[in-house]
Amino acid sequence: MAELDPLSLLTPRRKITGMSAILLPFLENGQVDWSGFDAHVTRTLVAGLVPAVNMDTGYGHLIDAETRAEVLRRTRSIASGKQYVAGVFVNDTPGNHFNADAYTTGMNQIQTHDGTPILFQSYGLVEQSDQQIVNSYLELSKHCDSFLAFELGHMFAPFGKIYSLEVYEQLLGISNCAGAKHSSLSRLQEWERLVLKNRVRPDFMVLTGNDLAIDMVMYGSDYLLGLSTFAPDAFAKRDALWAAGDPAFYELNDLLQYLGAFAFRPNVPAYKHSAAMFMHLRGWIQTNLTHAQSPARPDSDLEVLESILQDLERLL
Repeated sequence: MAELDPLSLLTPRRKITGMSAILLPFLENGQVDWSGFDAHVTRTLVAGLVPAVNMDTGYGHLIDAETRAEVLRRTRSIASGKQYVAGVFVNDTPGNHFNADAYTTGMNQIQTHDGTPILFQSYGLVEQSDQQIVNSYLELSKHCDSFLAFELGHMFAPFGKIYSLEVYEQLLGISNCAGAKHSSLSRLQEWERLVLKNRVRPDFMVLTGNDLAIDMVMYGSDYLLGLSTFAPDAFAKRDALWAAGDPAFYELNDLLQYLGAFAFRPNVPAYKHSAAMFMHLRGWIQTNLTHAQSPARPDSDLEVLESILQDLERLL
């Protein structure tokens, strides 16, 4: 690729598409806090963001089939015809063959509930050759009207892989692949994808998953973030400020980025506990507990999160 100039990608006053991964909250008894979940899906839709359920933020890789199905049933009812996204997760191990049937089953379940599938990677998918990976997406694309792809760095999941630009360009050639979430935490790799999509297929959505660089929306990325579940109202306001050309965008973005840097520090998967803490502080959920198999943050984080929340309330 020719020398990259990020400044040439800046897109002022652009309407941003925001997708927000919904946290699945839990009660003291270890059961799902369904009232808290329902309220948060509603809150996200009211803010104007697209809810994304059964993602990593919703413990999509840890919950059982019954819980996953209940999430879809509730989200479909709440969305009432509005768009939402749901993760297709295939649980396999290193060395397994690509399980097209499992992906298709998950896609069909989501479409039956009026959602748009986003395809998590799996060992069977990413351990193939580049051409086999592309062929796998082409085969899966036959089973839905629209879907999203997903690149996931190892800091998020051991079965993740960041594709070559050659593979990425072929994904852009799949007409019903509407976009791809990019979670490398690398600005450079995301900028490269933006250059490519601008040249090859401008309507394709590069959905930033970089919770450490949420200003990638300034360069043309849309987003599907776990961080936005902390404050869908604040993200919606930030996005509107950018579309209006209002310089207040920068102060609000900076505060949200501070929250992201704190919440997504190593051990990165523990950000879900940070989210539960923050949402509990906001009075949105009954506890700050997480899935039993998810890593936790120390209680000392609460003081920092309370300070950030006070600053955020001043800006909302």
